[in-house]
Amino acid sequence: MEIGEEPEGTSGPSASRHSPSGKLYVVATPIGNLEDITFRAVRTLKEVDLIACEDTRRTQGLLERYAIRTNLISYHEHNEMTRAPELVLLMEQGNRIALVSDAGMPVISDPGYRLVKLTLRHGFPVIPIPGPCALVAALVVAGLPLDCFRFLGFLPAKRHSRLKRFRELHDASETLVFYEAPHRIEEMLEDARKVLGNRAVVIGREVTKVHEEFLRGRASEVLATLQRKGAKGELTVLIGPPEPPVKTVELPPQSLQEEMEKLMKERRLSERDALKTLARSSGISKSELYRRWQAEKGK
Repeated sequence: MEIGEEPEGTSGPSASRHSPSGKLYVVATPIGNLEDITFRAVRTLKEVDLIACEDTRRTQGLLERYAIRTNLISYHEHNEMTRAPELVLLMEQGNRIALVSDAGMPVISDPGYRLVKLTLRHGFPVIPIPGPCALVAALVVAGLPLDCFRFLGFLPAKRHSRLKRFRELHDASETLVFYEAPHRIEEMLEDARKVLGNRAVVIGREVTKVHEEFLRGRASEVLATLQRKGAKGELTVLIGPPEPPVKTVELPPQSLQEEMEKLMKERRLSERDALKTLARSSGISKSELYRRWQAEKGK
């Protein structure tokens, strides 16, 4: 059996209760709705020896909901340099530790990277307990291309650094995903529109919570909505890839009548369908083609 692998049907801490070595469980917790936690996550949090969390008060509320009595220890961006070695030392003593963040999957734009890296360096298994993630939740309902996307976490808070980052992403062909704070979202969208263009944008706000909302539209439209309504709560921002230029084939005015008659005769199309077909192939709007056609017929 590989290190870190657990027998089928016993994939929680209980499977290794008598193991001399410690383990680290990276456990996803709800991003809003407390019902989103998995059975496996609840069992893991009950059976580990210690839970390392960002905010002990916030995590305590989740534990009380599910009658979990495991002790907590703080682990956040301000103490992880010293806390990570302490937790590894506890693992050397045989303790099984769960790492959680305030919401979602730890390590993703949250503390935890140093602990995971140090744990692996010391030869202890790191076991993921998957679950809610704001990034994934927003992606699957955005309606933007997902065959390839790029997650960039939080952008720089300073405007000149943020503009520089957007300029670096100008030619990116993927859907771009960010986390952003409510007090910076309007500036961030304005900078994105200025550098990347008026692309399709989706903002997920308070995902899975009571006031969950998704704003969709062009960057300018979503920005106008935010300026009117304001923004509260945690935000996931998705910016669609640049749209390919429309290939246009300009039709000489004198050929329009001939093209229309050819389509209606050879393909047995109605005047309306022939106009639609020409509009698609030429890149000229149907209304403009109709105007030209009528003008040509009136000559």
